[in-house]
Amino acid sequence: MPIAPSAEDKLIIVESPTKARTIQSIVGKDFKVISTMGHVRDLPESSFGVDVDNGFTPKYVIIPARRKIVEELRKAAKQAREIYIASDPDREGEAIAWHVSQLVNHPNVKRIEFHEITKKAVLQALQSPREIDMHLVEAQQARRVLDRIFGYNLSPLLWSKVARGLSAGRVQSVALRLVCEREQEIQNFVPQEYWTITVLFTPEGRDEPFKAQLIKYAGNDINIQSEQEAMRISEELKKLQYEVCDFKREEKLRTPPPPFITSTLQQEASRKLGFNPEQTMRIAQQLYEGLEIGDEGAVGLITYMRTDSTRVAPEALLEAREAIVRFFGEQYLPDSPRQYRPKRSAQDAHEAIRPTSVMRHPNDVKPYLTNAQYDLYRLIWQRFIASQMAEAIYDTVRIDIVGGDYLLRANGSKLKFDGYLTVYQEGKDEDEEEVEEEGLLPEVSVGEKLKLIDVIPEQHWTKPPPRYTQATLVRALEKHGIGRPSTYAPIISTIIKRGYVEVRGKKLYATPLGMLINEQLTSHFPELVNVKFTAQMEEHLDAIEEGHADRVSVVRYFYEPFMRALERAQRDMGQFKGVEAEETCPRCGSKMVIRYSRHGPFLSCSSFPQCKFTMPINEDEVFPCPAEGCDGYLRPRRARKGKFKGRLFYGCSNYPNCTVMLPGKPTGEKCPQCGAPIIMVERGSKVTVKCSSSECSFSSETTLNKSELMKEASS
Repeated sequence: MPIAPSAEDKLIIVESPTKARTIQSIVGKDFKVISTMGHVRDLPESSFGVDVDNGFTPKYVIIPARRKIVEELRKAAKQAREIYIASDPDREGEAIAWHVSQLVNHPNVKRIEFHEITKKAVLQALQSPREIDMHLVEAQQARRVLDRIFGYNLSPLLWSKVARGLSAGRVQSVALRLVCEREQEIQNFVPQEYWTITVLFTPEGRDEPFKAQLIKYAGNDINIQSEQEAMRISEELKKLQYEVCDFKREEKLRTPPPPFITSTLQQEASRKLGFNPEQTMRIAQQLYEGLEIGDEGAVGLITYMRTDSTRVAPEALLEAREAIVRFFGEQYLPDSPRQYRPKRSAQDAHEAIRPTSVMRHPNDVKPYLTNAQYDLYRLIWQRFIASQMAEAIYDTVRIDIVGGDYLLRANGSKLKFDGYLTVYQEGKDEDEEEVEEEGLLPEVSVGEKLKLIDVIPEQHWTKPPPRYTQATLVRALEKHGIGRPSTYAPIISTIIKRGYVEVRGKKLYATPLGMLINEQLTSHFPELVNVKFTAQMEEHLDAIEEGHADRVSVVRYFYEPFMRALERAQRDMGQFKGVEAEETCPRCGSKMVIRYSRHGPFLSCSSFPQCKFTMPINEDEVFPCPAEGCDGYLRPRRARKGKFKGRLFYGCSNYPNCTVMLPGKPTGEKCPQCGAPIIMVERGSKVTVKCSSSECSFSSETTLNKSELMKEASS
């Protein structure tokens, strides 16, 4: 009698612990589900890791933090008869699947793919496993090698010519260029004066006032550039007789927007919820991978969130139509399901971002979600159900008015049927101006006389292009074909973390360091740090994924011009010596200059390397070294190795000649018990005031909120 296979015989490997728990709850005891915790192999950190002479072959190593996990994977694989790899359905997911298959070296490894983590989707995927798609893997490898070639060769150039610790990325540098060029446009912008003229009319014999805008004179568009001209025209208008020359009343339909794709979700979550793209994707990942929803258990609430396709599965369309009737009524249901045409470059194998079941009303799941999870789920639910609802209907009226050689126009509209607007209205960016319209205008007829009530000239000034927000930068990246759904958020977060761009409010500002890096890159690598070229490279990667191009030729297409440009830059790029500052060096009396590091700008002696004195630009951050006879200052640093790797401490600027180190931020005060410096130590949102000496027990009696303590420290 055959022995039934145990759970150990069937192994499912995913990349996330949360995803593993959700799938385990679906498949039960028939399978063992384990997680890789993300990528398990990558190019080495300490060397180039690409064999250029052998077809740009990557030399992968196990990521040090994943060695224990790889051991567990291999152990579990030895006990399994069947292995199913269920990483995400995109290039990165396929690459993870391939790396895992290489490491476990098992004869029966299959790839399964699903776009939502529901019982139906997972069980269907297990019934139809496939081989690993090497076209997807090759596309991911090509991208990784391209990024390594760019970053590994360019960063040392920046270290030697600008400042230590700087780095540049292939795609991030183009995003930085967009922000810097917008900054330059704003700085160079000269406002131009212009005027508009609004006239207040009413039909003769009736008290139904409405406003009309002056639009033409003698058949030409009006362009008023001075107050003198505006006043002259206003006086002329007051003397004329007016009548209606055209009247149009019609119904206009407003069609709902398509369901979300990655870029539109990131933009709308920024506009409506104030989320940045990285935050949006993190919360969307949680909704996708599964959450505990009462009696349902762990369930994925949305479909896969990295997609550029607006396609919707037929069964989801039918369920949406049922939900519309249930929640809103028959009048909100269009005659047939709406189909949205994807853009040319969309990966149509994926679906749009939608709820896995639109019958899960946001209010029903709210008790089980955090506020942020609920807000994003509600936004996705509203957008999807709105996309399948009836159009909004407006009654619109247009009145054209003639007086002498002048033509004026009044536009008005009134909502007749709200349609999809009953559940969802798309947000707008700051650079999208609302078109102001009157409400419903009075009923008039062609030839009817109008009485002029008032003429209202108004001065305006042209405005510079608005600074990017994270949402509008995503839109720009998508428009130019830079990046793909999985990379928009990392691109933006990288240029912010490197200190090249900073966020103030919602707007993105290029920092002086960002402007400097962009100037160097665009001067010496103009063809490569180029919007069009970068978009072409994305198309080449897509071609590899589709099997229409090979990895080696695509990488070589980039590598050869890059290396020529790098050789020229190494020869021609000047040494950045800093920007002269007002201060003088307290050590040698030379002028101080502003230089840059990955931590931002700082003051440095212009006599470097003969004098190595440096200090922060912000005087509030200057803490004199407490060591007797030392003229250095304490500055924030992070431990590079050992058990405290990554931990913040304050070390003397004269290191290694002075080795003073404090495990927290100095306050400028001395300990009342032993005389050592008092420091502030952060623990989450709390900050404790204590003595820096490990041999002293002095500590403040109360632990303050960080905001309260910073107020005290600066007062």
